Amino acid sequence: MAQLFPRWTNYVPALVLFGMVFGGIGTVALVWYYGSPRFIEVGYRPEQPVPYSHKLHVGELGLDCRYCHVSVELSHEANIPPTQTCMNCHAAVKPKSEKLQLVRDSFENNTPIAWVRVHKLPDYAYFNHSVHIKAGVGCASCHGNVGEMETVEVKAPLSMGWCLECHRDPQQHIRPKSEITNMTWEPPPNHAELVQAAMKTLNPPQDCSSCHR
Repeated sequence: MAQLFPRWTNYVPALVLFGMVFGGIGTVALVWYYGSPRFIEVGYRPEQPVPYSHKLHVGELGLDCRYCHVSVELSHEANIPPTQTCMNCHAAVKPKSEKLQLVRDSFENNTPIAWVRVHKLPDYAYFNHSVHIKAGVGCASCHGNVGEMETVEVKAPLSMGWCLECHRDPQQHIRPKSEITNMTWEPPPNHAELVQAAMKTLNPPQDCSSCHR
């Protein structure tokens, strides 16, 4: 009896199975890679209810991060400043500016401003600002140079892999405690020696339970 199909069609099931397996693996890999925080969150720059310019306040006026984020050295969170902090200056500086009307209303009515959170970690990931500050990690290592940002945006993926890269080799992010909030700080020629001395007391954890509690 003559064959109805050519002999090469015997390989069709195997080729289909091969395509399904490797096509599925490729699809998962692409979703895993391009669905990571590096592609989804980096560049996130939400519009805020008040057009607060870090470029003006930090970059031009030299305002220290800790003036507004007062708890960053003591707590796991870097607090959002209360309206009173804004009014410390703006009760006298541009007191009638239309851009600051919401700030004045917030202060007079004792109601908080609904700032939009920019940097957000998953609930299952624990991060302590004060620990990193005490270790000598500068604000710019995670947040970028906010002194150049008119509106704050996400500059780093803040993913598990990104964090582990630093925990495994933190030396490039270590700086003197006096330079923690300096957005334009550059390592001095003897930086390697200073870091080696600091590393004697540092032991960044890499076990799961350190961040997943």
